[in-house]
Amino acid sequence: MADLVTLTIDGVKVSVPKGTLIVDAAKRIDNDIPVFCYHPKLRPVGMCRMCLVEVGRVQRDRATGQIVVDEAGQPKIGYGPKLETACTTPVEDGMVVIGASAKVKDARDDVIEFILTSHPLDCPVCDKGGECPLQNLTLRHGPGTSRFLFGEKMRFEKHVPLGQPDEALIYLDRERCIQCARCTRFTTETVDDHVLGFYERGRRLEIVTFSEPGFDSKFSGNTTDICPVGALTTRDFRFGARPWELTPAASLCPHCPVGCNLTFSTRREAKAGGQPVIKRVLPRQNEAVNEIWLCDKGRFGYHFAESPARLTTPLVRQGDRLVESTWDEALALAAAKLKAAGAGLRVLAGGRLSNEDLFALKRVAEAQGGRAGLHSPMAGGEPVQRLGVGAGTNLGTLGKGAAILVVASDLEEEAPLWWLRVKQAAERGATLIVANLRPTKLDRYAKHKVRYQAGHEVAAVQGMLVAGSSDYAEAFAKATDAVIVFGREGLDFAGSAALAQACANLALATNHYGRPNNGLLAVWPHANDMGAWELGLPAQDPRQLLAGAAASWIAAADPVGDGRLSAADLRARGPVIVQELFLTETAQAADVVLPAAAWAERDGSYTSGERRVQRFYPAVPAHGRPDHQIAAELGARLGVALPKFASQVFLEIARSVPAFAGLDYAALAHVEPQFPDVGGRDLYYGGTSYANEQGLGLPLKSGAERGAAVTPHTVEVPHVAEGLRLVPVTVLYDRGTTFAASLLMQPRVTAAQARLNPADAARLGVRAGDEIELSGADWSVRVAAAVDEQTPAGVVLLPESAGVTVPPGPAPVAVNVPAAVR
Repeated sequence: MADLVTLTIDGVKVSVPKGTLIVDAAKRIDNDIPVFCYHPKLRPVGMCRMCLVEVGRVQRDRATGQIVVDEAGQPKIGYGPKLETACTTPVEDGMVVIGASAKVKDARDDVIEFILTSHPLDCPVCDKGGECPLQNLTLRHGPGTSRFLFGEKMRFEKHVPLGQPDEALIYLDRERCIQCARCTRFTTETVDDHVLGFYERGRRLEIVTFSEPGFDSKFSGNTTDICPVGALTTRDFRFGARPWELTPAASLCPHCPVGCNLTFSTRREAKAGGQPVIKRVLPRQNEAVNEIWLCDKGRFGYHFAESPARLTTPLVRQGDRLVESTWDEALALAAAKLKAAGAGLRVLAGGRLSNEDLFALKRVAEAQGGRAGLHSPMAGGEPVQRLGVGAGTNLGTLGKGAAILVVASDLEEEAPLWWLRVKQAAERGATLIVANLRPTKLDRYAKHKVRYQAGHEVAAVQGMLVAGSSDYAEAFAKATDAVIVFGREGLDFAGSAALAQACANLALATNHYGRPNNGLLAVWPHANDMGAWELGLPAQDPRQLLAGAAASWIAAADPVGDGRLSAADLRARGPVIVQELFLTETAQAADVVLPAAAWAERDGSYTSGERRVQRFYPAVPAHGRPDHQIAAELGARLGVALPKFASQVFLEIARSVPAFAGLDYAALAHVEPQFPDVGGRDLYYGGTSYANEQGLGLPLKSGAERGAAVTPHTVEVPHVAEGLRLVPVTVLYDRGTTFAASLLMQPRVTAAQARLNPADAARLGVRAGDEIELSGADWSVRVAAAVDEQTPAGVVLLPESAGVTVPPGPAPVAVNVPAAVR
């Protein structure tokens, strides 16, 4: 435990770790020292002076250094002539802090008065009204009258898009800005995006964006949470509702395996027939998962749930057309086809389904004698089940003495909050080793950068098993705690399985498994891929899983749209039943289409990549039925009994799956105090993020922690074909089913652009901007070319889910420049 320091704040004694700032120490005893510029997640700067307090220190004899005592034998306390900022002053043993004196009150009144000299008094129409720190602190500390002349008020632009007007996510009201620098410090210090800054000086100081496109950060929305006034607002919520009209509903982000906790703010609206609609998304504090942050995909990517293109009525095939049907007719037809398939039933489930959905689908399939699998391009779930990070793992506690290996993953694009937490671990002193075939932003913080050629990912990890092979291998082996983060960049399905096993062998060889902050962490493509593996639905190639199928039951997956199967091939395998949100290419090939409810419309649970099981709750009325409920209704027609409520299905999971034993919804809803305190009455301290009152979730124990035998396995190094290779790369802003419907984010969606190394481009006669044809054994696409020095020689990088269909893993590729372009 850190050395404790005892001090007195307004007559109350408190003991806190050495180095704690006065303002944070006061929070520990529920003493709210007001702040504007200070935020517990940012470095202190002492700019606003709102936190001024009287500070007394123990007096010492200058000659001997001994403590000076009074007649009663108590240490003498000496106060400085001036007030001090509580946000920059560390505590000292015996310190006495006074924050309620007349001197302090006068200073705070003066600070408020100065801030209000040019701040517009437009609280009734301000988006921040009702949850505004400046409003609250003015009522608590302000003088009530102003001595300044209205005619001397500074006037600025009030509707400034930080970027192009049709693309900006964040708007700035320059008159409301109080120059606290929270937004500029967050972008520069926390997420290392140097895109905001100050311009001019004195009272003319204002916020500007330096980047092109404007405010080019994947975390821009967080600045609106920590802004202590209404200066920064999001485009989708600006003038949309008042805070006191909103009803919160806890949920989880469905876009990646991090499992970020969030809160929907909903309001009943006439345009929805008086039903609740989602007005905004805010972070929900979970210090073990996403702290108080969200990436912009998680914040603005919920709009698919309210898309007018959603399926709302069952469809059945009549000849070449899908026509609307009733639920009873569609379910009866689907059940008849599934029953006729018997043991030939195959279920293909997507990773955005909840644990309850996956369990119900698998239960029905197996009762028929059929099989169920996960639709995912990434393998390696078995090693993670056995050697995944131990229960109690928190990336936020990794620091000096720990090591983190990140291999075959661009974390900022695939799991932004993990990128942020790994970056911060490196800044705290953890040894970061980044191994990839190309540079990524995470390289900035790596102590060791490892480059390998495409196809040599497994060899790079296996090389670390050789004692003394490299400085980074030795550093990893000697670390007190170590986490291996692995992805699938540059790998096909078999290659990702081999890499996972190689990482498992490394964890075993270095004894980094079976305890907190040690083990494997897979960067899965979807939110609940880990849950599927834990529930016994391994990832499988759809062509193999559905081979010989007598009927295909597909839920939340689009193998046709992903290019894994053609519609004709799918239909040739027998009847097709699809549960979906949208009429995807796979749904268009179905015999029966059943509209599913989005995650925002129902309850359920996800298992994050860190193997933490967390709950989400319904926020708005459903447009379809939960997938587990559809499975239960089909099961009932097939003689398979399943509960219809998610909480009851979860109890079945706990009874049937050893890893989930002892869990229930009540346990997942458990909460405990977290620091820093956010979302309370003092919004000026932690911002408008929501306190977590609906559950922190619980981690699953790995197989090693449950006593399962763990041994290394031989890894077959994948064969590397010669010649130019196409390597699909994951991008955060893609055209996936659940993101393409967010019109707000469409200007930021990554274009389908092939990136080539300058040497390869020159050899092939390709120039930047050319339209080129990429082709393989049974596929070809036309895309624009980009020449990029960061792209390795011998490789063509192409973003996944960007509007063109290519093989899911690395593949030999031919590059041709059409004659018309030449």
